[in-house]
Amino acid sequence: MVELVIEKYEFGRIKIGDAEYTRDVIIHKGRVYADWWRKEGHNLVPEDLEIILKDPPSILIIGTGYSGLMKVPKETIKFLEDKGIKIIIERTANACRRFNELSKREDVSAALHLTC
Repeated sequence: MVELVIEKYEFGRIKIGDAEYTRDVIIHKGRVYADWWRKEGHNLVPEDLEIILKDPPSILIIGTGYSGLMKVPKETIKFLEDKGIKIIIERTANACRRFNELSKREDVSAALHLTC
């Protein structure tokens, strides 16, 4: 599997490997899915994670934005945990650090909101 490393994150911008992105991203199974958009904007629902749910990781790191404004409702957390996925919810800067740390030894995916 290709190991992706988040090189840099700042409000509205993330560098993963050699590529820069200015829209929300999902990192899953060695690929970056750019321009990730949520059905309800700043509210994460299971349908927003369709790509991840097709081949679930052991751990999903959710980056809630620079200031942490994206919400992860209890129902979404329960849905994911019922699928056997461990959830880590952090502001995006911390989520990026955790992804880099855990991806070296775990099956980890990340859903990262880059602004707010």
